[in-house]
Amino acid sequence: MASQISAGDVYSKGFRSVQENDPLSRCLEAFEKGMLPVLAVLNDKGKYEGMITRRAILRSRLDLNATKVKTLMKNAPPVNLDFSLSKTAKLMIESGLRQLPVLEKNKLLGFVTDENIIHSAVTQDWGTVKIETIMTRAPHTLESNRSVGAVLSLMREFGISHVPIMESGKLVGLISIQDILESIYWPQRRQTTGDIVGEKIETLSVPAKGIMRRPVVTVAPETSLRDAEKMMHDHDVSCLAVTSNERLVGVATKLDFLEPISQLETAARKLSIQFGVKEVEITPEQQTFMMDEFDSFTHKYQEAFQLGTLFVYMKSHGNTNLRGTPMIHCRLQFRTVRGTFYSASEGWGIEPTFRVALDRLDRRLLRSKELLAYNPRYARDYLRKIGLPQGES
Repeated sequence: MASQISAGDVYSKGFRSVQENDPLSRCLEAFEKGMLPVLAVLNDKGKYEGMITRRAILRSRLDLNATKVKTLMKNAPPVNLDFSLSKTAKLMIESGLRQLPVLEKNKLLGFVTDENIIHSAVTQDWGTVKIETIMTRAPHTLESNRSVGAVLSLMREFGISHVPIMESGKLVGLISIQDILESIYWPQRRQTTGDIVGEKIETLSVPAKGIMRRPVVTVAPETSLRDAEKMMHDHDVSCLAVTSNERLVGVATKLDFLEPISQLETAARKLSIQFGVKEVEITPEQQTFMMDEFDSFTHKYQEAFQLGTLFVYMKSHGNTNLRGTPMIHCRLQFRTVRGTFYSASEGWGIEPTFRVALDRLDRRLLRSKELLAYNPRYARDYLRKIGLPQGES
């Protein structure tokens, strides 16, 4: 089991650092090929203050020569040497960070990455599990002639980072948020200075096939997690397409690996909830509200699922707000013994947005074949929920 291995056994000891008052451009020089995608940030006395990731820099629209490192520095939650893989994976999901600092007596020893965790977990018995058990089924796709802007809109609406690109029902490519950043935003920033927020980006109208990656790295549903992880590593990709008879049936990202790893130590057969937030502050009252809503949800489905985890991902859309209330994107992923179910919503404020997403998940579950096969009464519950007479099924 993954719980027998600790973070101290797998973390990367070699790392590079920058000063908090260095320009962001200095970071790009430090991100050499083969090095970790994260840098330690030190103060003028050489003491560890935080970290900065390559992804954060690529996503920013700041002038890299005029902006200091501390502007994008993250105060990531520290990992102790004795943390299990499951506990570390859970911390990654909750913090929304895929690299975390390993500290001992406030001294930085190195960083543990999602790749460290996944590789170590698949070397155990869990690695023999088939990838179809963790993959995202029936992923959202787009045709190759659709615009990059449409790809971005799909990513934003459903909180996903990879979109398979299709032509006449066949998989022809894959686009990640990283591909868009490097092909669209990053080249434009090199041609301008200062903050480009608000500028119209004409290149978002180019067709998806213009920036998609091909050929796509594919695996069969029965491929073991161990073999799938090796393919990810060998091809240096963060997403695999799962195909059967040349038909796309799912995708598997690093997050799809991390989620079940974070639950490997869960002993009790019960439904649980886990939060992952980005640029969102959740008050104790708001968390209590969501837990109460989830309690009602579990009361309905405990018998059918028994064991499962509801992953709640929330992020704020920058400074977009209505009378001080932020616009929130909420994505729910319910991993259970009967399959994985998804829903998403966007709205003003944490509580109403979560409630809409949970209601959408509820409707999806009630009409799912997995639940109907377990107990036909869920069909009646669905008809009641949408206001139809129960005798018309």
